[in-house]
Amino acid sequence: MKQLARTKAPSPDAPPALSPDGRSQTRAAPVDQGDLIDKRDLIDRGDMINGVDIALLQSHRDLKIAANADLRALSRWRIGGRCDLLIEPASREALAYALHHLSQAGVTPVIIGDGSNLLFDDEGVRGVIIKIGKELSRVSLKGVSAKAEAGIWTPFFARRIGNKGLTGIEHTVGIPGTLGGLVVMNGGSLRKGIGDNITAVTCLDFQGKEFLLSHEECQFSYRSSSLQKRELIVVEAEFIFAQKAPALIRREMIEIMASRRKKFPLRLPNCGSVFLSNPAMYEEYGPPGKLIEEAGLRGMTLGDAQIAHNHGNFIVNLGDASSRDVLRLIAHIRKTVHKRTGYEMDCEVKYVSPLGAMVPAHIKALTLYG
Repeated sequence: MKQLARTKAPSPDAPPALSPDGRSQTRAAPVDQGDLIDKRDLIDRGDMINGVDIALLQSHRDLKIAANADLRALSRWRIGGRCDLLIEPASREALAYALHHLSQAGVTPVIIGDGSNLLFDDEGVRGVIIKIGKELSRVSLKGVSAKAEAGIWTPFFARRIGNKGLTGIEHTVGIPGTLGGLVVMNGGSLRKGIGDNITAVTCLDFQGKEFLLSHEECQFSYRSSSLQKRELIVVEAEFIFAQKAPALIRREMIEIMASRRKKFPLRLPNCGSVFLSNPAMYEEYGPPGKLIEEAGLRGMTLGDAQIAHNHGNFIVNLGDASSRDVLRLIAHIRKTVHKRTGYEMDCEVKYVSPLGAMVPAHIKALTLYG
């Protein structure tokens, strides 16, 4: 990402304290810690950030812009510094508009959804973040088909589909996060993936141009898709479902949620599963959580980051965890499991660097701690 140089200093106000018992299964807190940019003030002063005309962006009625935004409010781990500029589009056209103008200025933004699988650096992001959230969450249904925008809350979408007697994505009802990120990683639970029901995906490139990809072009496989390797932004997905009695669908969803409440830490900030399940490792030894627990690591704490007591594949924030606390814990877990099994576990969670680079967290942990 191109680093941004400000023409005015960021607010010196310290970010507010965060409660150590924030609930991980509720929506992330609204982004209100940033200094909201006043449109008239920008126009009067002609504010620019490294060639980006902020007044031009703010002139679009469907773009909400904040400066010096607190990344802890954008992360389910409640970890991170601040970013120079946060943009929240309320329409696909507004997103394309923002991407086009940022591209013209030579700036590549970081694209995020609900932040459920992201670890921001304690130094924040010196650049632009675009958050695709609830303003981009429209859904349309026709028979056994549906279209949904990337910002829709996944559990809400699963319930809405199920209430219509459409089956196929019950397994996503307990996954905290927005649809776009789930599509990119072919996320799901119970060894299933959202891509099984997808027929097409609409994307934008970083210049704002729109593309329609077929199911085949997305190349869905276990926790993977071609979208992870392409510089495209998911804005909408099209689905096809089978029919089933709504009561049976609701019963299955209730059972899934009851199981999650027993197994997963719900009261402390976390990103969900930290490590991916390697099919070969799963066949020989089992899932990551089981291996971590069998290695005696349950409850291990570094700084304020802790391996959850009730699930080995979760790392929770006890109150003031730093990105380095989490990365040290990830490095230790990988080394310990590798010694016992010969398998090196890769991270599902992504680390976001101060310059906006996004890589699997184990890559950064390996760089820092070997």
